[in-house]
Amino acid sequence: MIGGGTGAFIGDAHRRASRICNDFQLIGGVFSKDFEKGKLFAAHEGLDTHRCYPDLNTFIEREMALSANERIEAVSIVTPNALHYQSASKLLKAGFHVICEKPMTVTVEEAEDLQKTVKKSGLSFALAHTYAGYPMVRQMRELVKSGILGNIHRVDAQYYQGWVNSMIQGTDSGIQGVWRLDPQHAGLSSCMGDIGVHAFHLIEYTTGLCVSRVLSDLSPVKDHIQLDLDGTVLLQLPHNIKGVIRSSQVTAGEENNLTIGIYGSKASLKWSQENPNFLYMLSDTEPTKVYKPAHEYNTQFAEASHMMPSGHPEGIYEALGNIYKGMAKSIRGEDTFDGEFPGVLDGVRGMKFIKNVVESNKEGNIWKEL
Repeated sequence: MIGGGTGAFIGDAHRRASRICNDFQLIGGVFSKDFEKGKLFAAHEGLDTHRCYPDLNTFIEREMALSANERIEAVSIVTPNALHYQSASKLLKAGFHVICEKPMTVTVEEAEDLQKTVKKSGLSFALAHTYAGYPMVRQMRELVKSGILGNIHRVDAQYYQGWVNSMIQGTDSGIQGVWRLDPQHAGLSSCMGDIGVHAFHLIEYTTGLCVSRVLSDLSPVKDHIQLDLDGTVLLQLPHNIKGVIRSSQVTAGEENNLTIGIYGSKASLKWSQENPNFLYMLSDTEPTKVYKPAHEYNTQFAEASHMMPSGHPEGIYEALGNIYKGMAKSIRGEDTFDGEFPGVLDGVRGMKFIKNVVESNKEGNIWKEL
C-alpha cells in the first residue's frame, strides 16, 4: 500500500475490503511521507517493519530484489490525487499489479498515458469506484442491459455531502491542511473531482452508455476557496437521452447521499447508497418492485456479489471488497464478469468528465464534448 497510514479513512477502507474478500494479505508499503510514522503504523498493524519503506523508489528497488514468490504482487495507491499517476506508472513499469483510488490522475494527458502503460504492461489495473461493487448496482446494470426499461429517456444522479460546510463558514483557517481543497494535491476540482465523478461513473456503468457532452455550473461558495464545492452538470447521452448530475460538499446535514435514477419508456430504476440493499423498479402499470441481495430472482452477476445470506445488511467495505475480489481473479487469470471491477478506461473517462466540467464552467456555462 502506498499512503493510507494512521488516521487515513480510505487506506483503512481498502485494508478492510482486501481482508473481506479473502484474496489479499497486506505485506508492506510506504504508509507515510514521514518514515518514522510509517514504521510505527506498520508495527501497529503487525507487519514486518523491514517491508515498510521510506519512499516509492526504495519500495520498488527492494521488493524487486526479492524472489518472485516473496515479493509483493499488487499495490494499492491511496495517496492524495496528485501522486496517483506517478505512483501507478512507476509500479506498472516495474511489474506490479495496481489498485488505484480515484480520480486516476489530475489531467487527461496523464490518464491517457497511463492507459498506454497498462496496455503495454499486460498487468491488471483496478480503479476504486467503490459503488460499482454493490450487488444492487450490478443488478441495476444487468436489468438495464436486458432491455426491461424500454427506451431510456433520462438519467438523474445526485451526490450530496455536508462535511465541508462547517469548515468554510468561518475564516481560511478552517480549511488548512484539508488536501481535497488544495489544487496542488486535489487537482482541477474538489466537488466534481471527488464525488461528482462517482455519480458520472455510476451513470456510464449502469446504462452502458457514454456521456457525449456536458454543461456545468459550479461554485466555490466562498471567495477564498480555490476549487468548486457545489455544482450542477447537464448531460447529453446517445439516442438524445438527457441527464443531470447534482453534487455538493456543502449541503448541511447531508452525509453520503449518492442516488441514481434511470427512467425508461416501460419502467424506471432507483438506487441510493445510504440504503444500498434496496433497488426499486417503478412502473406506470404495476406496483413498485423491490430487489434485494441474496435472492434467486437476481442476475448471476448480482448474486455473485453478495457476501452474506439475505437479511444481513452489507455496506461500503463489502462493495470495495467486490472490487478487490474481481482484481484477484484477474491477476490469477480467471474469468471475470463484465464490469466486475472498474479499470483504466473508467479512469480516462473520469478525467475527461472532470476537465470538461471545469472548462464548461470557466468558459461561461457552455456545452463541452467529452
